[in-house]
Amino acid sequence: MDLQKTGNFLKELRKGKELTQEQLAETLHVSRRTVSRWETGSNMPDLDLLVEMADLYQVDLRELLDGERKKEKMNEELKETVLQVAEYSNAEKQRSTKIVRVYFVIGILALIANAVINMMELNETFMTGFLKGSTFALALIAMVFGILYTTGAMVKMQAFKMRLLGRRKEERP
Repeated sequence: MDLQKTGNFLKELRKGKELTQEQLAETLHVSRRTVSRWETGSNMPDLDLLVEMADLYQVDLRELLDGERKKEKMNEELKETVLQVAEYSNAEKQRSTKIVRVYFVIGILALIANAVINMMELNETFMTGFLKGSTFALALIAMVFGILYTTGAMVKMQAFKMRLLGRRKEERP
């Protein structure tokens, strides 16, 4: 999949509908910067957004993925589209899995550090109390972030934040 080609195609489609990046961003509930990244080929929309864009632009999902209009429709092309969607989905899942692993590794390491501190039977000073508390808190926070990320809540919170920031910018004189 050629991200540059797909990005240029997305830009052509948007301009064909006479939409600005800002208008498209509002329609899809993303930031204008996100639309810009799609159009420059530095990032791709999530699969659900690709489907929404295909409906909006009245094009086949395969055309969005290939970055060009298709004149003939063939079963072989349909198979390729399904494979491209699967490849895209797998790449996103791998990226998400790596992020979640980092959160959980940090949490596990913090718990291990906390257990070691507790086993050492150090004198109760401010520093030992601080270390015990902070390693436990770090473990808890890392695991909560991991759970938020795996459930999709993190993405929803980010989208909500972007919508709020977008509204606040519009409210300013």
